[in-house]
This record gives sequence, structure tokens and C-alpha cells, in this order.
Amino acid sequence: MTPRHPLTPGRAGTASAVLALVLASAAAGSPVSAAGGEGGDVPQGTVVYRTTAQFTTAGRVRDLLLHPDSKKLYAGSDDLPETTETDESGLRVLEPADGKVRSTVSQAPGPTGALGRRAVRQLVAPLPGDGAVFVYPLRGIGTAKDGDAAAAGAWVPGGPVTDAAPGPTPSTVLVAQGSVLSEVDIATATVRRSLTLEGGERFAYDRTRGTVWFTDLGNRRLHRVDVTTFQVTSSVELPPVGDGFAGFTEVDPETGAVWVGLDTLVVVHDASGKRLGTVKGGGGADMPRAAGFDAGTHEAFVVWQDTGDTSQPGSDGDGSLTVHHTRDLTQAAEPAVLPGNHAQSGSAAVAVQPGGATVFVSDPAAGRITRLERATSPRIVRGPEDRTVTAGAEVILTAQAKGTPPPTVAWQVSTDEGRTWQAVPGATSATYTFRAAAADNGRRYRAVFGNGAGVSRTGPATLTVTAADTTTGGGGTTPTPGGTASPTRGTAGDTGGSGGSADTAGASAGGSAGGASGATVGGTGTIPTGGALASTGTAVASLAGGALVLTTAGWVLVRRGRTRRTG
Repeated sequence: MTPRHPLTPGRAGTASAVLALVLASAAAGSPVSAAGGEGGDVPQGTVVYRTTAQFTTAGRVRDLLLHPDSKKLYAGSDDLPETTETDESGLRVLEPADGKVRSTVSQAPGPTGALGRRAVRQLVAPLPGDGAVFVYPLRGIGTAKDGDAAAAGAWVPGGPVTDAAPGPTPSTVLVAQGSVLSEVDIATATVRRSLTLEGGERFAYDRTRGTVWFTDLGNRRLHRVDVTTFQVTSSVELPPVGDGFAGFTEVDPETGAVWVGLDTLVVVHDASGKRLGTVKGGGGADMPRAAGFDAGTHEAFVVWQDTGDTSQPGSDGDGSLTVHHTRDLTQAAEPAVLPGNHAQSGSAAVAVQPGGATVFVSDPAAGRITRLERATSPRIVRGPEDRTVTAGAEVILTAQAKGTPPPTVAWQVSTDEGRTWQAVPGATSATYTFRAAAADNGRRYRAVFGNGAGVSRTGPATLTVTAADTTTGGGGTTPTPGGTASPTRGTAGDTGGSGGSADTAGASAGGSAGGASGATVGGTGTIPTGGALASTGTAVASLAGGALVLTTAGWVLVRRGRTRRTG
């Protein structure tokens, strides 16, 4: 069997549990996955089905049907061997979310018409609005809906019913009684027409194409029956596999392909009977026992059961659910392990919610129904980028990922060039904001996203921290890189004893110079041309050599001193 995925718990995981897995995912050297991410425990966008609930409210489930109109989960049930004193058989109507029993219809007519407690072996078709058509032992065809006190039903003449499917009209069903195929009236069980084949007892009906595919395993043949004429139109050879165990015969309603479970594989033919290929499951020893299809996703869902005989090679007691693309039979999701699901107590059944988001699988041996939900591992949409800042500046790192369910996130930091990683305490949102310190220089940061399907990591972003520019001149202001120029007015000295005002230009990226309270100079600043020096008779600076040279941010301002007047 395929080992259980490390992030696919037996019960629904909590957000905190997923976050704990994310925080623990700090190993370096992870395999590279999709663009934008460094790696993860599985490739980004990996689809898995994880167990979210298990119901033990329906006895030994023989078949499942998710009603398309009422959305209720119908279970055809029998008594569990160890609880025969408890009434568990009948038609059970459950809430799909939690398995709560809405009602049980356990009474149905016997061969003489008398009501009695009946097990339900097969769910044939939904009734309009609500309810189901079903088969009960040995030859009963019944109908009931949620809340009914008893089922309506009639008995088909002949041998025990071995398989059934919806009929070509709403008032009929198709039934197999061994190798005899018949169209039967639902209300009266009257046989309208029948056909005897060479052998077999299982079949599938393709309503869209008016075709029945009847499996004759003893002769290794698949017969194509035209429903209009009720005649065999062609036969297809089946491969000689194993001991000849037949698991199921089902038709994909969308493509018309027929899927036949044989021993340890599924053989698939297209609507014309041409062999498309085979599907294998589990570790190779499990048997395919049920199949369901979803037209929206173009996927097939196959339930595999262990033999339950641990003396056989490959037997481990566990079954599995596999999902395949119906167009090319390739794997559409990672196999999901079904612990303890074996064939000793009967075949499993499957029901697929339209869209494939939720799947229900029965386990007759354990008397439970497992609810599985689709999850997709995080796909990195955006990773953090390298940053260069001055010490004390605010740093904002952002990352985004998509997944089902929405993934949680945790940030990690590396102080050794990415060789090891540690979780950043409290950093569990898509945006991580902090003040850069000189000690942060060279550190690397990444975001780790996780959900029930896996963990994905962004590529690392490197932080470069430079020393803050604290250069000042005589009380000037500290430069602020990247500022916009803003002219200011200052006071300048004069060698002649008279002071005056001077217009200069500045920007938030510059600083003051020469001891004068003057302009800050930025990369976009200019020197105004309309200023003048006016003598005031007060000397505020002594200019060596008769000149003052001010140099700031690439600008050079030269002021020549006036010759001192004498009285």
C-alpha cells in the first residue's frame, strides 16, 4: 500500500496543528517545485483527499447515494455481524456533514406483500426531489424517501437479483438475475422484456448512448447490448487477470467508457469497445470494488479494498481511494489510505459530490462511512524580495500562496546564508513588518505556507542593512535619502561686520554646512537666484582668505568677502 501522507490525518486537523507543521518545516535543501517557491514536502498544487469525518450511524453499509436534489446521503444498510440484536438494516437517510441519521426506513414488502424488516443491498437511482429506488433481498425492488414509515415494493419473478441500474424510462429498472438481463416495472416488478446471455451477473447502463455493458467474467467477455432492440451488438475480450474476481462494471456518463474491476486492476474500454488501458491502485495487491464519476472534473474515483487475508503477499489490511483523469487514465490526486477497509465483510461503495470536492466511502467491515475532502497544497503566488535599508528603517516583507483549504503562513529567518532556518516568533501573517537593526544585515527571510495537503516555501529574500547617515554640520539636519528639494531661508555672516539674509536651496536629502543655519540640499534642489547680501554692521563669521566654501551633496557655493571699510 502507498504509505499514509504525512499531512493527511485520520481526522480533520485544526488550524493550529497545520501551523505547527508549518513552523516545523525548516529543513534546508528541499526539492525545487513550481516557479516562485524554493520547495516543499510535496510539489506545489498537489491534490490529496483527506479524511475529515467518519460516521458509524448506518450499520454495515452496502451502498451509497448522494441525492442530486435534496443533497441527503442515502445508505443501503445491513446488520453488523456483532450487533445482530440491534436494528441496523434498511434505508438510512443521513446528513452529509456529520452523519446524523434523519430517518430509517426498515420495513418493506416480502414476496407475499407482508411488511418485514429488510436490508438494502443496492441503491439503484434517485427519485425526483428526494428518495431512492433500491434492491432488497432476494428479489425486492423498493422505493422510499426520508420520513417514510415503510417502503413500497414488489418482488421480481425468477432468481435472486444480482445487479440493477436505472431503466430506459423513469418507471422501469434494468436488473440482472445471473445471466438474465430484464427491464422491470418499478411499481409492480413486472418483467417487460428480457435477454439471456452466455454468462455473467454484473452490468452497467449508458443511458446517453442506449447501451448496456454486461460482464461475462467466466468467458472473459464484455457484451454490448443495444437497449432499443435488447440484442447483443458486439463483444469485447477481457484480459485473463488473476483468479477472475469481478469487482464492478461502471460506465462514465460523460465519455461512455466502461470501467471493469478485475482482480487487482481496472480495465477501461471506450464507448465503441476499444481498449483504452488499465488502472492500478494501492500497492498492487488491493482489489477494485467500486467506482464513481464526476463530469465537472472529468475524474473517476476508484475504491480499492485489501483482501483481508494477511497470509497473502501484499496484504496489509488497508484499502485506498484513487482518482484518475477519465480522458487519459492518469492520476489526478495522491492515493488516500483507507485504514482497515478490507473485503471480508463485503464490497465498499462510493458516492461523489458534484464537483468532486467531497467523497463518501463505505467500510462494511468496520461499519462506518468515511468522508474525504479534496485539498490542494499551497502554490506560491508571490515571494518576498531582497531589501536594502538603513539601520532603524521599517522593513515590510510580503508573500502570497493559494491552496485548498486556504493555507496558514509562518515566517522563518536564517543567519547562516540559508543553511538552517528558525521560526520568527509571532510572524504568522502574509506581511511581516519589523525595524531593521545593524545585526540583521545579511539575514535571509522566507515564508512557509501549509495546509492539509502539504507545505510550500517561498524563495529566500536577503536583507542588507547599511549604517544610518548621521553626518551633520553645525546644527544642520541629518540627510534623508531620496527626499524632495524644498528651499529654505538662512542667515549668513559677513567679514565686514554687516550681516545679511541669503536665499539658498535645499532638500530633505541634504544637510547644513559651514556653521550657518542654512538650506538642506537634496538631489533635486536648486540654488535660488533672487537672494542678496545686505550689510547690517554685525560680523557673524570670520572667513579665512576672504572666501567661504560650502560643499554639500555635490553643490559648491563660493562667497567672496567684501573688503572691510575703514572710517
